[in-house]
Amino acid sequence: MDQSNTMAPTQPRDVWAAGQAYEPYMGRWSRLVAREFVDWLALPSGARWLDIGCGTGALTQTIAARAAPAAVMGLDRSDGFVAFAGQDAGGRHIVFQTGDAQSLPFPDRTFDAVVSGLLLNFVPDPARAADEMRRVLRPGGTAAAYVWDYAGGMQLIRHFWSAAAALDPAAQALDEARRFPLCNPERLRALFGDCGFARTECRIIDVPTVFRDFDDYWAPFLGEQGPAPTYCGTLPDEQRIALTVATPPHLQRGRHRGCDPCPESHRTASVPEARAAACAGAV
Repeated sequence: MDQSNTMAPTQPRDVWAAGQAYEPYMGRWSRLVAREFVDWLALPSGARWLDIGCGTGALTQTIAARAAPAAVMGLDRSDGFVAFAGQDAGGRHIVFQTGDAQSLPFPDRTFDAVVSGLLLNFVPDPARAADEMRRVLRPGGTAAAYVWDYAGGMQLIRHFWSAAAALDPAAQALDEARRFPLCNPERLRALFGDCGFARTECRIIDVPTVFRDFDDYWAPFLGEQGPAPTYCGTLPDEQRIALTVATPPHLQRGRHRGCDPCPESHRTASVPEARAAACAGAV
């Protein structure tokens, strides 16, 4: 049987281990969302925060920089991510540690705010994680989360899976839009409501994804951190090259500020937006 068009015979297991590779793939865009997310929550200063699934520290560090917390704890299952995030803790009342979002290693009623960025689709039981968020919140506390809109608004991921599925129909089953239905405000609101949170509010956060050039867009897909890069890492060289050729996003030319006219080598390319859905609720 001719196997030349079969690009990935088995479903790869998502890899989350190397913060240095994850940061240019998703961390840099999560940091942009985190700024709007923290400002939207507008919680009082002096609060104790917990960031579950903290990854490379994008949201944890944004809380420390913008919310004037008394303390902020970042928790993640990946030793590699926790080690990477801890390199930039900077003594700003930040502590990082490993732990499971579905079984938080903290007593009841410990925190004023429990948040997560890009986590809930990657735990086996999102409801259990939301229940744990509620358990460790103090009365009057806030729980909040954001996730990518994999079905449409997270355009750099959409470009990738559309190209992958065109070359390999089996890749459709790996597409985050199919795997992770918890990617819009309505689903988040339902999750928070079912777990007993009151006064839920949801919103959309759009951020630009600006790249120096096509390599800046494509190279993070070779880092093998997260679903798309993990899939990419399973491909033989010739098939990965075919995917590279098939994946060019609708790049928009721009210029760096203060550089007009700007040399071709300094021009940037951007996918229009990365869209996240966010939800917050109270206990």
